[in-house]
Amino acid sequence: MNLPNRSNKCAALFAGALLLCFGLTASADELQDINKLLKQGKTEQALERTNNYLTSKPKDAQGRFLKGLILTEQGKTADAIRVFTELTEDYPELPEPYNNLAVLYASQGQYDKARIALEMAIRTHPSYATAHENLGDIYAKLASQAYDRALQLDRGNTSTQTKLSLIKDLFSNSSTKSSKPAKTAAHAEAATVAAKSLPAELAEPAAATEKIAVSEPAATAAPAVAESRSAADSTAAILQTVHDWAAAWSAKNVKGYLAFYADDFKILDGASRADWEAQRTDRIRKPGSIQVDIGNPKVKLMDANHASVSFKQSYRASHLKNHSNKTLVLVKSGSNWLIQEERTGK
Repeated sequence: MNLPNRSNKCAALFAGALLLCFGLTASADELQDINKLLKQGKTEQALERTNNYLTSKPKDAQGRFLKGLILTEQGKTADAIRVFTELTEDYPELPEPYNNLAVLYASQGQYDKARIALEMAIRTHPSYATAHENLGDIYAKLASQAYDRALQLDRGNTSTQTKLSLIKDLFSNSSTKSSKPAKTAAHAEAATVAAKSLPAELAEPAAATEKIAVSEPAATAAPAVAESRSAADSTAAILQTVHDWAAAWSAKNVKGYLAFYADDFKILDGASRADWEAQRTDRIRKPGSIQVDIGNPKVKLMDANHASVSFKQSYRASHLKNHSNKTLVLVKSGSNWLIQEERTGK
């Protein structure tokens, strides 16, 4: 079952739109010319000119993003993933590269990796509606797989059958709205999710979205209820922070990973912050994959701005596998929770 095909606009159109997302540069004309080649299906010429452009501007975000789109259109998924991954490392504040990584991972059926990439996109840009929508699609796909497995174990479970049927109907109805058949199922998923990243000002006008009205708590609400709500919100935010920290680590996103640490993070052995960051960077960037999983996290709120969370950490890399108990001491900075101290036990 494929992810919903809400629109099958080509990646070339997406490329032209995203050029504006990164802002105009003195070389905008060259990039627009390359984009025209991509629209015309002349991907080899487009790639050659992009490589020439990047020779003199190797760090240019627009050019590198466009190269990733060209490689995606050519079906060179591994190369495109590498380009977008490097963009997230050099420009962790941009949500679009994370979104496109999710598109590519989804096209390969790597839905957990797609979920992680979208969660990072949302962390960098909480109002990025496209990433939220795409994340919903990924959750639906993961739910479908889970229901399928449940039915294999219990064919008579009518509740599960109903849920799976609803999801299949959702996907089927979305697919019928497609205006153009995709070359392959994988290409359909990539083109569909990418097309949804068109900036609002470039998309066709649409009706206003209905929103569920959420009433404010009554002024006479009991203080205990308000306090409980605040504690629950803090706990949820802390747990999300820990999972996002593990996701950045797993994605080998060094800048994103280091951003979770407070300026006054307690470094063992008296090392300087610069030395510690250099050491962590070297370890994370070693060749091979990294997978960090969080198990059974327990949050302890000390006050409104300080907390700790204990969990079982599973670390798997090509050169090492390790399981340990870990506690993170966190401090609230603005709307974010940052790591102030790490404690590891057996």
